[in-house]
Amino acid sequence: MNTLTTDVCVVGGGPAGLALALGLARDGHQVVVLEQSPRFDRSFRGESLSPDGVWLLDQLGVLDDVVSRGALTVERLEISEGSRTVLRTEFADFAYARRYPMEIPQPTLLASLADAAADHPGFDLRRGWTCTGLIEEAGVVTGVRYRGPDGPGEVRASLVVGADGRYSKVRSMSGLAHEKRPLERDVVWLRTPRPEAWDRGVYRIRLQGARHGLFIPTHPDDVRIGFNIPKGGLRELRSEGIGALHRTLDTLAPELSGTVRETVTDWAGTTVLDIFTVETPQWSRPGLALIGDSAHTLTPILGQGVNHALIDGHVLAGLLDRPLRAAGGRRADLVGVALARFQAERQQAVRISRSLQLRQERAFTLGSRPAVAARSALYRAMHASTFLQRRILCTAYFQLQPELAA
Repeated sequence: MNTLTTDVCVVGGGPAGLALALGLARDGHQVVVLEQSPRFDRSFRGESLSPDGVWLLDQLGVLDDVVSRGALTVERLEISEGSRTVLRTEFADFAYARRYPMEIPQPTLLASLADAAADHPGFDLRRGWTCTGLIEEAGVVTGVRYRGPDGPGEVRASLVVGADGRYSKVRSMSGLAHEKRPLERDVVWLRTPRPEAWDRGVYRIRLQGARHGLFIPTHPDDVRIGFNIPKGGLRELRSEGIGALHRTLDTLAPELSGTVRETVTDWAGTTVLDIFTVETPQWSRPGLALIGDSAHTLTPILGQGVNHALIDGHVLAGLLDRPLRAAGGRRADLVGVALARFQAERQQAVRISRSLQLRQERAFTLGSRPAVAARSALYRAMHASTFLQRRILCTAYFQLQPELAA
């Protein structure tokens, strides 16, 4: 059986895992990343980066490369109720060095992170390798078992990090307690060309009673569309034929009716995201840590998941630098202290994002006339008040970078 030895073994080559690996390799540590997919070929996943996420890519030194490969800058957020715009936010009005969100295809983001990490000799990315189990000795995780293109093997490491996403196998195998909370809806995603009448860099949220649609600009010149259906309601929707999807979008964005009918002719052009959150009270145990969606699964609202994943990886890399330089038993003790500090530093920001998301989830699914009227009144109040916009949106988009002086 093949055996590799490294400082850190990261399971999952997504944004969290690669941000962590880049930081560790840059600091001179050995890190093996196991990624089960042979290619960075992911759609409808983690493409929305908040301004803080963009700022962090700049700090990591990969932003220019990401932009050169293809990214789209978002300048405005619009929320409409029926046919009337109830909230418009211009990101230019926020006083931060990086104030605009970006839409970055996830293959582009992952390739930039991986290429930057590959500039350092300690980085080892193994594609097509699947983690099949944890190796434990006296209650301490000391490595993982894997299945790769050449058969099974082991990776021995001072720390194993689960960065394998919302359906994390490492989380399940770790024995760490966690609570999965299904929400009342799922989301159907599809992609279509952007209408000529639509400005390119605009987030659009369309509300129609208890139904809502997200219309997200996508590089190079498309729109990703997500609309809610009742939890587990896909079978019923599909039983009505693809015309049911077309009619749903007719009510939310009639200007897209013709384009959607031309480009989405069957259900193969769609994907469904099961909406749930996961809370893990303890993100680590001796020899193992969880980061990103593995530790704290969020919903798609306001595109928070990929941003917290990147931040988790960056923060944890910085905290592990000195502990990984220690020798013997002292290394394990210092790594444990670093993992506790990591959760203490990051969990409040995650809680704030989750709370904001759940409030928006409830608001978007309101259906009674009084509730819809109250929702519209709130958005109109935000539209009229710079203070309210800053109070609410800064919580989602500007937790990390410092505000510029007036």
